[in-house]
Amino acid sequence: MIHAIEFAKLSGSGNDHICMDNRDGRFDDLLASPERVGHLVRTLCPRGLGVGADGVIFAGRPRNPQEADVAVRHFDPDGTEAELCGNGSACLVRWVIEGAWVTGREVRIETPSGIVRGREDADRYIHVCIPEPHDLAADIPITTAGRRWTLDYAVTGTPHVVAYVDDVEKVNVARWGPAIRHHRRFAPRGVNVNFTQVMGEGELAVRTFEFGVEAETLACGTGSATAALMAARRFGWPNDYLCQGEPVRVRVRSGDILKVYFLIEADGTIVKVCLESVVRFLYNGRLHPELAGRAIGGG
Repeated sequence: MIHAIEFAKLSGSGNDHICMDNRDGRFDDLLASPERVGHLVRTLCPRGLGVGADGVIFAGRPRNPQEADVAVRHFDPDGTEAELCGNGSACLVRWVIEGAWVTGREVRIETPSGIVRGREDADRYIHVCIPEPHDLAADIPITTAGRRWTLDYAVTGTPHVVAYVDDVEKVNVARWGPAIRHHRRFAPRGVNVNFTQVMGEGELAVRTFEFGVEAETLACGTGSATAALMAARRFGWPNDYLCQGEPVRVRVRSGDILKVYFLIEADGTIVKVCLESVVRFLYNGRLHPELAGRAIGGG
C-alpha cells in the first residue's frame, strides 16, 4: 500500500505536469495495471477537483544505465500513455537537475520513442533534443464540419498536423480542434492539431489542441517543433534555419516563446530536432489522504 504520495509540479511554458519519483519502484504495481494508473491520472489531472495538470510523469530506473540516467512514463489526463512529451521532458530535466539525481547539467531520458537528451540553459530555458521525426507528409486535404483544410503531418514522438491560418486569435480551437483530431483520415488514434500563423521568416504563433487532454493547452513542445520544421520546409526558409544556426521562434498560448532548432540534410532527411522551453518549478507537494485514497482506489 502506498501511504503517502509526494510529487513535484512544474510547467513547461504553461504545459504543466505532475512529476512522481518511482526510482525505488514504489509505483511499479500501479504502473503494471493500465486500469489503476489510468484511474490515478484521471483523478489527479482535473483542475478544481484534483491537483490539475496536462499530464503525469513517472520517473524510474532506466533499463540500461549506460545509455540513460532516468526512464520516464508520461500519461495524458484521460489516463492514456503517451510515447513522448516535449515540454514534459523539459520539466523532467529541470526536476532531475535540481534534485541532484545526476552530476552536471545534462540528463539522458529513456522514453518509449527513444532517448531524449536535455540540458539546462540560461533564463530558465531547458534544451531537449527529441528522436528523429518520421512519416512526414504535406498537403493532406480533409473536409470536416463543413470546412476544407490542407494539412502537414509528422510524428515527432506523437502524431501532429499543422493547419496554417491567417490569424490564430480568430481560430475557434474548441470547434475545429476536435473536428480535425477525430477525422477518419487519422483514425483510429487521431492527431494533435497545431493551428499555425506565420508571423514572418522564422517566427510562428501556434495554438494546439492536444489529444489525451482533449482541449487546447497553453503550450505543446512536440507540436511547436512540428509546426516549426514543417513551416520551414513549406516556405523555403533560409539555410540558417535548416542547419541549427538560427532557431524558429514559436509564440504559444501562454505568451512564452519556444525555440526550435533542427538539422535537415540535403536529401530532406531531418536528423535532429531540439526544443528550448521555459520551465518553471511551481511547487513540491504531498497528496492529502482523501485525494490519495480516491486516486489509488484504496490500493
